[in-house]
Amino acid sequence: MTWFLYGHPRRNVRSGEEEPLLDQFIPDYEVVERPRMLVAAPVEIAFASACEMNIQKSGIVRAIFRTRTLFLGGESEREARPLGLIEQARAWGWGILAENPGREIVFGGVTQPWLANPRFRALPPDEFRGFHEPGYVKIAWTLRADPVSAEKSILRSETRAVATDRSSRAKFRRYWSFVMPGTAVIRRMALRMVKAEAEHRARSAMASVSLTS
Repeated sequence: MTWFLYGHPRRNVRSGEEEPLLDQFIPDYEVVERPRMLVAAPVEIAFASACEMNIQKSGIVRAIFRTRTLFLGGESEREARPLGLIEQARAWGWGILAENPGREIVFGGVTQPWLANPRFRALPPDEFRGFHEPGYVKIAWTLRADPVSAEKSILRSETRAVATDRSSRAKFRRYWSFVMPGTAVIRRMALRMVKAEAEHRARSAMASVSLTS
């Protein structure tokens, strides 16, 4: 099903879910993922929790990474480093393309994801926007928090990808058909981890206020 749907992403989104920052870098894309989750925490706490999340704390996420590596014959990292999401993304090679401090950050990179041990190459925003070198896939993704009320927020992530030529498109289509279920699980697991941490922080903050008032 993923193979057949490749190249036909859903472009219509509900009001308030548009991604103007992401549109600056990949307005036309071949695949997209848009997980979202309601969090019972103020937007500042939700966004900070997301930025500081250590995604590799999840055994399920580590297992999915290992499965991909074994299937493609790559080499696993010797040990998971305790990094927050932004630090981890930079360690993997992602670059920051744009941000709205405290609300949204956009990462991007060019890569050949079908390789056993792919490397992400960060580019300056203007260079990324105009990158069309054959043999690569351009990927950009956002981490964003929107307020619902003083005590609740919506945490969103959107990932877009587009291949730069016909050959890389064929390779990426085969690869994406294999890994998409795993990446969908990772993104949803990540949002659940953030939800749990953000709501814990919000409860702790409320308890501190109650004690001091």
